[in-house]
Amino acid sequence: MRRRIPSIEALVAFEAAARHLSFTRAAHALSLSQSAVCKQIAALEDYLGVPLFDRIRKRISLTEAGAAYARRVTEDLDRLERSTLSLMAHRGHRDVLDLAVIPTFATRWLIPRLAGFQRGHPGITLNLTTRTNPFVFPESGFDAAIHFGAAVWPGAVVKPLFGEAMIPLCSPHLLARCPCTDPRDLARLPLLHQATRHDAWPHWFEAAGVRDVDVMEGPRFELFSMLVEAARAQLGVALVPRFLALGELASGELVVPFDRPLSSDMGYYFVYPELPAISPALAAFAEWLLGEAAGYRDSLLPPEGDGAASRQASPEPAATPLG
Repeated sequence: MRRRIPSIEALVAFEAAARHLSFTRAAHALSLSQSAVCKQIAALEDYLGVPLFDRIRKRISLTEAGAAYARRVTEDLDRLERSTLSLMAHRGHRDVLDLAVIPTFATRWLIPRLAGFQRGHPGITLNLTTRTNPFVFPESGFDAAIHFGAAVWPGAVVKPLFGEAMIPLCSPHLLARCPCTDPRDLARLPLLHQATRHDAWPHWFEAAGVRDVDVMEGPRFELFSMLVEAARAQLGVALVPRFLALGELASGELVVPFDRPLSSDMGYYFVYPELPAISPALAAFAEWLLGEAAGYRDSLLPPEGDGAASRQASPEPAATPLG
């Protein structure tokens, strides 16, 4: 049966006109005449039986239906373009994995380790794209994802990587100017917040036995990577997952004034579609990633019988597996 899909030329013209809200600018962007763009959009509206634009004198605006359709068409055209460029770039080879990743996790933990994967698997190419929320795999074009949250993703296999332990971090220079001998003292310093974790600092102070201080003030940042940089710049004290600041902790650029981790009931997971069989490339990457995660968890454990170390070390909890 023939698919009920408008012509690609009409969809491209519509997407450009919706983006620019101008037939003239859309025509210029597509190297077409204004007349050609208008004809394509008129043909699309006739095909759909729905007006996509309101035309008032020389101005155009999207109808409610047009705005909703434009969002979906833009996503679909972007996906088609990515698939086409990927095929062209890799000459049809199948050892290409498209991964959806969390931005700071990717830049701070995953990418610094990828050289090891490439040495062991030089024929596999990894493409990374940021996504923060779950999605439906068949409609996404992604082969797998790294997810933070609960161990739930419908229609997918979910493999635990590790949990999350947030610790306070700051510049040693800030701590030298404002010594802290008790967790309560941190409340006197500027507290840096992650925009979506507004209750993190209150929970940390409560766990530390400090309940009568106001800890809601302070600047907010969208990404944990921004918090790490803000702490390096001596803007205040950040509450950040330990694994996102390993380099700064190792170099001494950041220190932990009180090693009292705030554990979360959520964790980091590797997720891929539930299929009868996965590709050899995906299987190789999954094996490598789970091994790296296990190695990282082990690195946080104190040496056996080392009482002093066990008091200082605060290993992150393992992510809770499904089942």
